Amino acid sequence: MTLLRRSLSMGEGPGSAGHVLSLLRAGPLTRSELAELTGQARSTVVQRLESLQAAGLVREASNLTTTGGRPSVAFEFDPTQHAILSADLGIRRATFAVTTLAGEVLSQLEEPIDIAAGPGPVLGLVAERLRWLGDVAGMDPIAVGIGLPGSVDRSGLPVAPPNMPGWDGTDVRAVLSEASGLPAFAANDANVLALGERAAAWPDVDNLMYVHVGTGIGAGIVADGRLLHGAEGAAGDLGHIFAPGARGRACRCGNVGCLDTYASGAGVLETLRLAGSPLTSLDEVLERVAAGDADVAGVLRDAGRVLGDVVASCVALLNPRVVVVGGRLGMAGEALVAGVREAVYARVLPLASRELRVTAARSGSSGGVIGAALLAADAALSGDLLESRLRAA
Repeated sequence: MTLLRRSLSMGEGPGSAGHVLSLLRAGPLTRSELAELTGQARSTVVQRLESLQAAGLVREASNLTTTGGRPSVAFEFDPTQHAILSADLGIRRATFAVTTLAGEVLSQLEEPIDIAAGPGPVLGLVAERLRWLGDVAGMDPIAVGIGLPGSVDRSGLPVAPPNMPGWDGTDVRAVLSEASGLPAFAANDANVLALGERAAAWPDVDNLMYVHVGTGIGAGIVADGRLLHGAEGAAGDLGHIFAPGARGRACRCGNVGCLDTYASGAGVLETLRLAGSPLTSLDEVLERVAAGDADVAGVLRDAGRVLGDVVASCVALLNPRVVVVGGRLGMAGEALVAGVREAVYARVLPLASRELRVTAARSGSSGGVIGAALLAADAALSGDLLESRLRAA
């Protein structure tokens, strides 16, 4: 029933090819099982399977256990015949990849960028790198996915992103679609990181919150197995929540006391500056932490506590099973994560915290491109896009 509701929520009728494919993406099923789940005649299910097989999206399953007798033929999603091109953009660095439809990275590269150079130069580079990766992989790409380091609405448009001057209202999807000839999909970087982290490290967890701590702070929220966007796509904008520990600090958004001003990379550098530290970049901060500098680690732990106070409110509201802290600061040793954990467990009531995990990200540099690929694959394998692909097969 859960799977049926999921497919219907994507605008696919019971028994449609999209419905059948969504069921098979959850695991192998026989024709009889598909007929029961879709409520369709076996002949209809056979037709749907034939069209999906012809399009290279479904195959006969192998290595299934049997209980005796002649085993029924089962079918499963085949993620290996087509590819997704994906990119995860940061303020100063980008990761590009080509993946299978299941998000398995086939080839990946990273290089410096300057997001402030504007959408023209940056998206031109993205298109060039993804085209090259697609050629190297030698597979048929069906979509492009990209994560952006700023506010993105539900249609994929950046909306006044503070860290991305010149990007407001840029139709990133249209630019990449025109450059690649493929449907393109865009989301906030924290959202794609949440999807990637879940796929890479927590595949059995349906409720997860990914807190991305870099130049700014954002969160991606997976609730009951689905990404939570909110009404306009602004869910998870933690960086601009008021934090008592940041009281009096002016934020680039125009408000005062935003979490970003204290617990982000920029906030940590400001705290160090006010303390008379000569450190002026996150690279220097991370080097000092790695070298065992207790004073710098203490600043990070304190930033983690301030961040943890905000995360604790989110935990009380959303009740995730796992809170993942990632980004450049989130993966800089234990200091920041320990501060978050300390504040969360001190403030959250026992029912929400008894099985809660607060941990550093595990997906590394691949998390964003995996998540962007899964975002694009989900969109490309449903609705009108899937039907167009099946007609062309």
